[in-house]
Amino acid sequence: MSAPGSPVSSATPPRPAARWRGGAVFTVLRKELLDALRDRRTLLTLLLSSVAVGPLVLWLLSTMVAGIEERAERREVLVAGIEHAPSLRNYLQRQTYVVRAAPADYEAQLRSRRLGDPVLVVEPAFEADLLRGEPPQVQMVFSSANTRAAAGASRLAALLQGFNQEQALLRLAWRGVAPSALQAVQVDERDLASPAARAAQWTMLLPFFVLMAVLYGALHAALDTTAGERERGSLEPLLMNPVPTWAIVLGKWAAVSAVAMLIALLSCASFLPGQWLLRSETLAALFRFGVREGALFLALLLPLAGALSALLMALAIRSRSVKEAQAGAAALALLVSLLPMLSLFGQEGEARWHLAVPALAQITLMGRVLKAEAMSAWELALPLAVCVLLCAACLGYVARRLRRAALA
Repeated sequence: MSAPGSPVSSATPPRPAARWRGGAVFTVLRKELLDALRDRRTLLTLLLSSVAVGPLVLWLLSTMVAGIEERAERREVLVAGIEHAPSLRNYLQRQTYVVRAAPADYEAQLRSRRLGDPVLVVEPAFEADLLRGEPPQVQMVFSSANTRAAAGASRLAALLQGFNQEQALLRLAWRGVAPSALQAVQVDERDLASPAARAAQWTMLLPFFVLMAVLYGALHAALDTTAGERERGSLEPLLMNPVPTWAIVLGKWAAVSAVAMLIALLSCASFLPGQWLLRSETLAALFRFGVREGALFLALLLPLAGALSALLMALAIRSRSVKEAQAGAAALALLVSLLPMLSLFGQEGEARWHLAVPALAQITLMGRVLKAEAMSAWELALPLAVCVLLCAACLGYVARRLRRAALA
């Protein structure tokens, strides 16, 4: 009850504390962002990891594919002893292949990877055995450790199989037997993979590089804003200010997340002009990364960027120095880099629990985006919910650690 004669105000009194707390979050955020922008290492990491990763990876992939296509278009066959097999030379030339003599030290060159094509070795008795109706002996020499030569081995094996079929048909025709008698079943191949899925066989590394760029972009900022401030002795004075602990934690987390999300944005955007650097015409025709794919990548990466930022802060808040915090951060980076291996080594394809594991879920769904496959609402909502829960748990842990440090 008001005292007699005192004025009574009908207006609701303002709530300066609520506005002040929100201003404290913004103040901490602005301070952390300015500190991050003043650090040249952060700017260099931001530039190299986000802007250059897309064009560089696409250029490297297209260079590899273009090299494979170039070797296939040359249509060359290296043969040792081709003078012993004129019929085989005739067949290869009719298939528009150029027959070249293999170098004398072809085995050493194959082992050292200087030679990128397998070598066919023909025995001297090739034509004599062929005339007697006996299968001639040939050797296809390659090294499975030499990826270029191993890739050409299947092409050379297909050529030899074609030569065998031609010789068999000629013998049947000479004896008056219809060649169709050997073909009991006619097989028609039907590839279910879409052009985007075929292109994704080469570009499945792109989500991994983007994910690692986001992780390492947030790593330095997270360590600097926690263990770095404790090492410099600036964390304790900050806790002595009349600012709620949660406001400090949110401000620091928002700054680290902003850096990680900016890297995610620039990394995804770099794939758009990066397509101009594709040297392989086949890959350029199959690979399509437009605004829609970039938006889906961001929808998957932004929640993960926030969760990784909070997780890195939770790992670093226990440390007294940046060097000490780098051990835990390195373990997390190794774990994140190994998680995509689960989908590679899995023989049964994707499992439902993959979508509940941070980083693995994003890699899985970004792969679907590259394959142009549909995704349901719960498949997008589950990784988001896991990231939100992980972020809340880590921020709560950081707030408790800071509260104990303020009371100590």
